[in-house]
Amino acid sequence: MQIMIEPEQLWQQLIAYANEYKLVASILLLVMLHYVKKGLLRLIKHRSTRHGEDRRNQINILEQLGNAFIIILLMVVWSSEMQTLAISIAAFMVAIVLATREFIQCFMGFIYYLSARPFRVGDWIQMNNVIGEVVEMDWAKTALLEVDPESFNFTGKHVYVPNSQLVTQTVKNLNFMRRYRLHSFEIVNEPTVNAYSLLPAFHARAQAHCEYFRDVAERYKGLIERHLEQEFIRIDPEVEIKTNELAKVVVKVSLFCPTAEAHELEHKMCSDWLSLWFRAMKEDNLLGNPPEQAAIGVPQHLGAATQPSAGGGGF
Repeated sequence: MQIMIEPEQLWQQLIAYANEYKLVASILLLVMLHYVKKGLLRLIKHRSTRHGEDRRNQINILEQLGNAFIIILLMVVWSSEMQTLAISIAAFMVAIVLATREFIQCFMGFIYYLSARPFRVGDWIQMNNVIGEVVEMDWAKTALLEVDPESFNFTGKHVYVPNSQLVTQTVKNLNFMRRYRLHSFEIVNEPTVNAYSLLPAFHARAQAHCEYFRDVAERYKGLIERHLEQEFIRIDPEVEIKTNELAKVVVKVSLFCPTAEAHELEHKMCSDWLSLWFRAMKEDNLLGNPPEQAAIGVPQHLGAATQPSAGGGGF
């Protein structure tokens, strides 16, 4: 009596055997598919040689498709184990990411720096209200040699900023301020003399102080404006007279000057203004004009004071 096995039952038995002995089934499947693929490739090569056809492209495509088919079948055989492994790896990766989040952000900041190049080593930048010269940079941090924002001199301190702030914070490139800068300051006086009468003499003295670096400033001005594609710098000093909320005379001076000499020029111009101011007060006193009459020449919105300032003003 012959025992007939239906194809469906045979297929189910093969699947059950493969599920029970996955390693053996994988090896058998790998060997079988490998030799099938080799046989097909050899057959195609033989036929192409016999007909004199160039089928290298088809052979390459078939070989890659065969490799992909083998990998897919192996993944199907080990699907349950791979799912468990993927869940374990996902949980492990989440824990790793949470533990190293700051380091990953720093690395991403370094990648952003390499792609955008907002600055380079040697530039002056401002990060998180810290101004400094970039002296070193790696994948985790940026090292700055701190610069005093008032005098623009080095403080001697090193500041280490995490690279994650390159993405989350505003970064200002101040490299053009290393040699020349737009500097402004104010001088405050009592309105005891006509400040506008002193303006021509003071402007001439201020311009004389800036004359020796005018040529270099012109070239540096052109370099900055070409880089920023905007004209906004004036070489000659600008003097503006206004009043504050206490009815004091405020003289505001703006100039484009060497960064290292900005404060020295400020002191010189303050000295010139106060010299002119006290000379005018002395001339008014010699003429016998009381302070109230000396202030008549000042525009009405400047106001007047009954007593001259003892110190002459400050800044």
